[in-house]
Amino acid sequence: MDSGTGTDSGTGSDTGAATGRLYGVGLGPGDPSLMTVRAVEVIAAADVVAYHSARHGRSIARSIAARHLREDHIEERLVYPLTVETTDHPGGYRGAMDEFYEEAAARLAAHLDAGRDVAVLAEGDPLFYGSYQHMHKRLAHRYPTEVVPGVTSVSAAAARLGTPLVEAEEVLTILPGTLPEEELTARLAATDSAVVMKLGRTFGKVRRALDASGRLAEARYVERATMAGERTAELAEVAEDSVPYFSVAVLPSRIDAERPARERGEVVVVGTGPAGPRWLTPESRGALADADDLVGYTTYLARVPHRPGQVRHGSDNRVESERAEFALQLAARGRKVAVVSGGDPGVFAMATAVLEVACEDAYRDVPVRVLPGVTAANAAAARAGAPLGHDYATVSLSDRLKPWEVIAERLHAAARADLVLALYNPGSRSRTWQVGKARELLLEHRAPDTPVVVARDVGGEGERVRIVSLADLDPAEVDMRTLLLVGSSQTRRVRRGDGAGGETVVWTPRRYPEA
Repeated sequence: MDSGTGTDSGTGSDTGAATGRLYGVGLGPGDPSLMTVRAVEVIAAADVVAYHSARHGRSIARSIAARHLREDHIEERLVYPLTVETTDHPGGYRGAMDEFYEEAAARLAAHLDAGRDVAVLAEGDPLFYGSYQHMHKRLAHRYPTEVVPGVTSVSAAAARLGTPLVEAEEVLTILPGTLPEEELTARLAATDSAVVMKLGRTFGKVRRALDASGRLAEARYVERATMAGERTAELAEVAEDSVPYFSVAVLPSRIDAERPARERGEVVVVGTGPAGPRWLTPESRGALADADDLVGYTTYLARVPHRPGQVRHGSDNRVESERAEFALQLAARGRKVAVVSGGDPGVFAMATAVLEVACEDAYRDVPVRVLPGVTAANAAAARAGAPLGHDYATVSLSDRLKPWEVIAERLHAAARADLVLALYNPGSRSRTWQVGKARELLLEHRAPDTPVVVARDVGGEGERVRIVSLADLDPAEVDMRTLLLVGSSQTRRVRRGDGAGGETVVWTPRRYPEA
């Protein structure tokens, strides 16, 4: 075996005679001089050369390899039955193409069974969005197979642009332009660098997605890289009706890239979720990557990857107003600033602190956006089951910014209304009595066996989620990294499964009993 597929000892299934060998041959992006030495060797030695073509009969793959074809080569032209998704085939477009690939594979199998070596030509790399892969999946397990890699259009486009695709810890995302527009927008917003392939009829959609994700100014366009008619341009300047299928959109590396000049900056308040990268939204990832400055509590800043050229401004957790004003000052000088908040920035977090300052006369003209994040209550609820399945109230037990009397009144009111309670900021080293007092207040309205989810560091390395009864809630187990979900009279605590594989789930029914 040469490539991890097929076997070297393949035999024909009918006669037991030695079979031919199947080759998937990558030809590179178009310039024949970019074919590998191995590709040339395989084509020269093959008995059969197969290639895909449209109905007009012309094949780009054949034209690339033409100088290496012999007069005695058996040529198998695999003509696509259609090139657009319009067909009267009973199985639709997919059915028509599957039928074509089965017939093409059968034609190649006949040669292989007769002992002939078959080279299937593929532009770029055979297993990178290539048509060869459909032959590979149908034949490689039956015959000895070798895949000869080729230079991809992605590499060719980057070379023609003369700019790095990715550096250091940057991530490259390769997308087909056929994805839905919203999906393209989300993925483009979230990644560092990207290449969008299969443009042609999808170009308008791709351009809109780049614009909506805030990446259009960075985008470059490459058409027919290394081939006759090659063209490169700023993507924003390309006319939609001039774009062929063999073109790509490129978002190059941001490292050392010249940032666009701005007359005024912007503040974006970004929620990182309860534990960082795994629960970041694509829009939040994009905002963090695009910022000139990151401002935030040092613990939350540590969750954000370091990027060359960005400036970090970390501070203590008790200076929210000062942090907000500093971010707005930076933005007023033309900087694009991301204020990093834990969880959802609008839930006991930085969005309010920023807007309080932003509404002062000095900063009313500074643009401010708030991007949502997964809040701790939702994260904890998901780990436990669905305790927030019906009406619930969210209360902070911290009396640093409001008196305990207000907290107690709200706990009484929510408990009397039979709401599930999500209790934020339940305790800290300087606040040790609030949880015990809250438990006493709630027991005036709730049964002692009311389920309570005690969720600490959800999503983090120290995650621990326990389900206890309200009467057994131990304040000593609660700190600032803990969130409490107190059930209503309807909340259920159920054991599912037996033994070590079983689990206890908590859920609140969607229907409330009639009075």
